[in-house]
Amino acid sequence: MSTIRPFEKPLGMRDTLPKLYAQQHELRTTAMHYMTKNGYEFIQTPSLEYFETIGKISSLDEASLFKLVDNQGEMLVLRPDLTTPIARVAAAKLLTEKNPLRLAYSSTVFRSQQREGGRPAEFEQLGLELLGDTSAMADAEILRLAAGLLRELGLPNFTITVGHAGLINRAIDSLIDNQAAQHQVRAFLVEKNFVGIDRWAADYAASSEFYSFFQLANSGASLQELLSQFPSLKTEETEQFMSVVASLEQLPELRTCFQVDPLVVSHMHYYTGMVFEVYGEGSGFPLGNGGRYDELLQQFGPAVGATGFSIRMDHLLEILPARTETKTRHLIYMDDASYSKSLTLAEEFRAQGELVTLQWKASVKEPDLFEQNFDRITDTTKGAS
Repeated sequence: MSTIRPFEKPLGMRDTLPKLYAQQHELRTTAMHYMTKNGYEFIQTPSLEYFETIGKISSLDEASLFKLVDNQGEMLVLRPDLTTPIARVAAAKLLTEKNPLRLAYSSTVFRSQQREGGRPAEFEQLGLELLGDTSAMADAEILRLAAGLLRELGLPNFTITVGHAGLINRAIDSLIDNQAAQHQVRAFLVEKNFVGIDRWAADYAASSEFYSFFQLANSGASLQELLSQFPSLKTEETEQFMSVVASLEQLPELRTCFQVDPLVVSHMHYYTGMVFEVYGEGSGFPLGNGGRYDELLQQFGPAVGATGFSIRMDHLLEILPARTETKTRHLIYMDDASYSKSLTLAEEFRAQGELVTLQWKASVKEPDLFEQNFDRITDTTKGAS
């Protein structure tokens, strides 16, 4: 075991320095205002949950969980996602008081990294959950608000790729006759490894039916064309999905940012209906994802509909246009003789909207370096400058 140096952090953990923290705070505040004005109420769940409930139900690989044991001997996990804990709270209490229920969150999640690769083990998600509504309009609302939130946060160019978990899972399960092959193809789709599917099809004798579906879906065929060619995949749920797509096409401001892709498969296995991923220009990672997860709440008791989405704040910040600081950062130097005067001046400048730092001048060892952090400097030790 190597020696841990004093300045080292656990694998995947990051420090949030002042400038980034300020950007996150501004983003969070804007998002909270948007979500609240659209009828959603904020909720906070514990960072620690029981492994037997949230850990097992979250559908993430167990190797991704941070585990620890409390003093009662119970296995705990740091929450690996937010949808599952919110489903727990809603099922236990909130849905008995209000149904349908609209909840929002801005919280961190924890997912263990097995090796260093620049990927964070702790990151913040912004999201919405609409619980207790099974209608196509609930799915359309979530998609509409996902697009609206991204625009509200200042992202000009993004794409929301929409698929249906029930449709692709039914295609895999009914058109591939081997369970191991089903798992392999599902993994390829999660990774978007279409070359892997091509190679699998070339090597697997019984792949022709699913591979025909895959090629047609990948060619840009419409849902109607796909279901016409493969009528066994048509269900009540896929009919509802087509209603969701039709509702989006009626809104000109949304039509251009949505695209339908029947091959979307989420790494979160609890999705059962409409599922989508969010991509932004300039990012190599999805900005977020969401969808319908009706069966998740049933694991906590009530059989009610549920749909929602989450956005990764760190990925979003990487591609948002840089914001110009609008407030003046003002430094006031002071000493014993000018202490009272400096306090008065600071209040006057703050009243004018400036960000004022009061600094004992004798404590600054490298003034040239220190002063680079400010737009304006007043030195009361020798009069205004």
